[in-house]
Amino acid sequence: METTSETAPAALQLAVQGMTCASCVARVEKALKKVPGVSDASVNLATEQATVHGAHLDADAIVAAVAQAGYEAAPVQRGQPRAEAPRSGLPTWWPVAAAAILSLPLVLPMLVHAWMLPGWLQLLLATPVQFWLGARFYRAGWKALRAGAGNMDLLVAIGTSAAYALSVYELAADPLGHGMPQLYFESSAVVITLVLLGKWLEGRAKHQTVEAIRALESLRPDTALVRRGGQDIALPLEQLRAGDVMVVRPGARVPADGRVLEGSSHLDESLLTGESLPVARGPGEPVLSGAVNGEGMLLVEATKVGADTMLAHIIRMVEDAQAVKAPIQRLVDRVSAVFVPAVLLISLVTLLGWGLATGDWQQALLNAVAVQVIACPCALGLATPTGIMVGTGVAARHGILIKDAEALETAHAVRTVVFDKTGTLTEGKPLVVAVEGADAGRLLALAWAVQQYSEHPLAKAVAQAAQERGLALPAAGEAAALPGRGVRARVGAANVYLGNRRLMQEIGAAFDAWEDAARRHESDGRTVSWLAVEEGGAVRIEGVLAFGDRLKPGSAAAIARLKTMGVDAVMLTGDNRGAAALVARELGLARYVAEVLPADKAASVRELMAKRENGKVAMVGDGINDAPALAAADVGIAMAGGTDVAMHTAGITLMRGDPLLVADAIAISSATYRKIRQNLAWAFVYNVVGIPVAALGLLNPVLAGAAMALSSVSVVSNALLLRRWKPTVSTISTVSTKGEKTMYELTVEDMTCKHCVGRVTKAVQEIDQGAKVDIDLPTKKVKIDSSADLDRIAKAIDEAGYPVSARA
Repeated sequence: METTSETAPAALQLAVQGMTCASCVARVEKALKKVPGVSDASVNLATEQATVHGAHLDADAIVAAVAQAGYEAAPVQRGQPRAEAPRSGLPTWWPVAAAAILSLPLVLPMLVHAWMLPGWLQLLLATPVQFWLGARFYRAGWKALRAGAGNMDLLVAIGTSAAYALSVYELAADPLGHGMPQLYFESSAVVITLVLLGKWLEGRAKHQTVEAIRALESLRPDTALVRRGGQDIALPLEQLRAGDVMVVRPGARVPADGRVLEGSSHLDESLLTGESLPVARGPGEPVLSGAVNGEGMLLVEATKVGADTMLAHIIRMVEDAQAVKAPIQRLVDRVSAVFVPAVLLISLVTLLGWGLATGDWQQALLNAVAVQVIACPCALGLATPTGIMVGTGVAARHGILIKDAEALETAHAVRTVVFDKTGTLTEGKPLVVAVEGADAGRLLALAWAVQQYSEHPLAKAVAQAAQERGLALPAAGEAAALPGRGVRARVGAANVYLGNRRLMQEIGAAFDAWEDAARRHESDGRTVSWLAVEEGGAVRIEGVLAFGDRLKPGSAAAIARLKTMGVDAVMLTGDNRGAAALVARELGLARYVAEVLPADKAASVRELMAKRENGKVAMVGDGINDAPALAAADVGIAMAGGTDVAMHTAGITLMRGDPLLVADAIAISSATYRKIRQNLAWAFVYNVVGIPVAALGLLNPVLAGAAMALSSVSVVSNALLLRRWKPTVSTISTVSTKGEKTMYELTVEDMTCKHCVGRVTKAVQEIDQGAKVDIDLPTKKVKIDSSADLDRIAKAIDEAGYPVSARA
């Protein structure tokens, strides 16, 4: 039954201000989940956003619930650029600087062993720090108390107020300072200064974690140049509609997804797909919103605009991944919910224990303050979300879209990867893989002539093979299709037939001479076409053509790399056993399952998952029939060149149809999970060790404040180290395609001058006269746009005396 719009679950995204720690996150989530109609709520401390799910969501009621919990919230529209925080006339660091200037004179006498400042002067310096610059802690702490909960701000406010009040009491008891009262103004002021410094550094670091989203959002141009009535009109992007003809000038960004009507150029899609080199595009080919046009002007028909574009889809996927909690974070949330009350209890026990045991209530109070200050759970709340944000962001920059945090966390444990064959490991289009005949060139030319007007995939494969060999197209006439059998045409004085075994039998051809070759190819799962010539009343078979699906250039390297990572690869295909066995041999695969019906793919994946030795199982596919298997696997990985159904079902989407990205997805998951564990270990150890040390009187409030600030900054900084992650460079890489052409990048050694450049260019163009060759002599990089096979190109360059050292 179809779900109506009235009952369909909705989602609301909020910007939440005022959160400072994991306890704040727990309290906001608790408040949101109490609102009628809310089924689930997830709050991210790093992005300061909340995602609320449910039916009949009342935005006003939800915002009011957050306000009642002591925070400020406002709905934000998904897919819209993130608003920058409102700026005042002063820089963001001014409170830290002001607090430091006021606190320094309080600390300086201790550092240089000079005379102590008069008590009244200490009071004068500490008061603005405590109640002006530290007012934010009182406001947030009071809101927390009103909501019946605690947070980091409450701990700081109570702890520093205790030290400040004790100092005022001592000063009032001996206003002239005759008894040399013990004052702790420097403790309260320095703790507030250090906390402000930590929050400022933390804010700067958190700002960097959303750079991936901001980089994607910046790809949206503000206007679109549209051709209407013969005139080019600049329109605001929101007025662009599907069907409009966009004019994309050289150097401009494509405003929306579309299809090229006129012109040809290269487009830079690196921020969308992670592909380092420009992609060639011509008439009839798709272009993506946000891509940068190269050298040629394009007329592009807009097919998807606004929120329907691939760029908007990518942004939503990255935002969703950053909003959803990883399983490990749920444990942290449960701990944080009881953390602040437990700290307050430990602080009270510390105060009473020291006071009753020693009678020194001043020292007891300082020890209790130190417990409160060092126990601030900032690091605990930031440990997981910052790791997830940076991990998903860096993955997106390299063409790996992670749909949710659970997929990111699970992928690191994958020990078996199941690959669909067609379109995933292979290119998914037929190619001429063998020509069996006395004169292979003539056989291929005749086959091209017979079906030159056909749009059949096999006809295109023949045309491509003939063009790669530089063959001339013979004239042909009286062409006719023979349904279910093949084609026929007249070439010169002869009738030429190209088709299956049944057609050969109908025309009375004797094919015994080519029977063994045909059966050999058929046993490997290839499609065989026979070519016969009828001339002078006699029919003779000239030979056979074998068609097969070529492996993607990176498939073998992908399987090999997974093996080095300790991950087994399994191929799942509906093809016959012969075709599956051939591909498995070429890839070095030990395990494959053939002749699997689409409906049974999910069952095959579940069977693999049931065996403990297989560990976590990932499924990689690109078609509608792969969707159930993608959903059934522990981690579903979809190729972006496939169907939307597969992409929506999978937890991870690869923006390029390169199998090597599968290993990269597992690698970035492992790197991210390591960072999360490191962060949580630091946060837990810091609190588990720091609280007892403070309770035992071995840590004064100033050092506790410094350690607390360092903890938060170190967690975020450690997560930001993930931005250095890069995929392992492949030794074989097909960079981009344009129709039948492919762009390659090679590293060619021993080139020293323009003469060498000319020889390498000539070697390539002897293979393909239409090839475009771009050589950067200092770096030895050779970019080639050609329809010829990469191996033939590399061999020709090697034979010219210039070794090809790398193909990436």
